[in-house]
Amino acid sequence: MRAVTDREQPPRVGVVMGSRSDFETMEGALGLLAALGVPYEVRVLSAHRTPELLASYAARAERLGFGCLIAGAGGAAHLPGMLAAFTRVPVLGVPVASRALSGKDSLLSIVQMPAGVPVATFAIGAAGAKNAALFAAALLATTDEGVRARLDAFRTRQTQAVLDDPFFEGHPQAGAE
Repeated sequence: MRAVTDREQPPRVGVVMGSRSDFETMEGALGLLAALGVPYEVRVLSAHRTPELLASYAARAERLGFGCLIAGAGGAAHLPGMLAAFTRVPVLGVPVASRALSGKDSLLSIVQMPAGVPVATFAIGAAGAKNAALFAAALLATTDEGVRARLDAFRTRQTQAVLDDPFFEGHPQAGAE
């Protein structure tokens, strides 16, 4: 599976999944990256079934111009840590819910990286995937004014949606200083 949001621009974020079954969890991240105009590509690479391909991809990540890699993995969830072991590019780990332990195994596998091999870890499931995409955009926004403006607009719309909620009016802290 390989998808790039814009053939005119090289991908800035590599989104990697351990298997096609992880796509449902990672789909929200892809939607947010596209909405924010962040070019990305998608790969299925397994830490256990394709370790040589994974190592090669991670080693090339910086040369490919990626600002970060988002890695979704379930179960033993070695994918994010293995990517991080082979690259300086920041790796954002998304624990995918597993049948056996509802994703707690994935979370612990990703978050408990040994000192010296960091992986930023997000919530289990779709919320974690979306937050990883927003974090990727925030990383890129430090040097890309276009991404910064689109991320700011997203946050403004998000805030306005809360303020426009009819149940917000009259909140005891609304507008109070």
